[in-house]
Amino acid sequence: MKLHVYTGDGKGKTTAALGLALRSLGHGHSVLFAQFMKDGTSGELSALATFPTAVVRIAPVSGFSFHMTQEEKAACALKQTAFAHLLENEIRQLHPQLIILDELNCALSSGFVSETDGKHLIHAALSVGETVVTGRNAPAYVMDMADYISVIQAVRHPYATQQLPAREGIEY
Repeated sequence: MKLHVYTGDGKGKTTAALGLALRSLGHGHSVLFAQFMKDGTSGELSALATFPTAVVRIAPVSGFSFHMTQEEKAACALKQTAFAHLLENEIRQLHPQLIILDELNCALSSGFVSETDGKHLIHAALSVGETVVTGRNAPAYVMDMADYISVIQAVRHPYATQQLPAREGIEY
């Protein structure tokens, strides 16, 4: 089992992971897609749920972490950590062939999931299937564990050049 890391400041980390999920599902493999640090409204979640061998799990977060109060950050950390523990158990029960831990890098680098809990989750996932970890700011220890590393770099994005907000079906 191999660890794939998709990180960087560019658009497309989750999209790349979903491409791998689609390929795996096309071969009849089971996929667990778990999403950290997002609000649970992205279009890919409902699309993935249409596949009989896909399991989708989310721990929704309202708003961006840099806008949260200290109390909101503490509550978010409790929720994201509990989610990591739940996933670890579910992975051991389901034995999916592909596990995608979407935005786990963000949860780790922001301190919402501890290094110890993150490593336990990744090791649990790798013990049963190919594993993908996405998100900006991948911690060095995650990068050191990785077999595949893709750094997605922002060269140009309409959010920065045209102040264009995120668009349904494109960015979420």
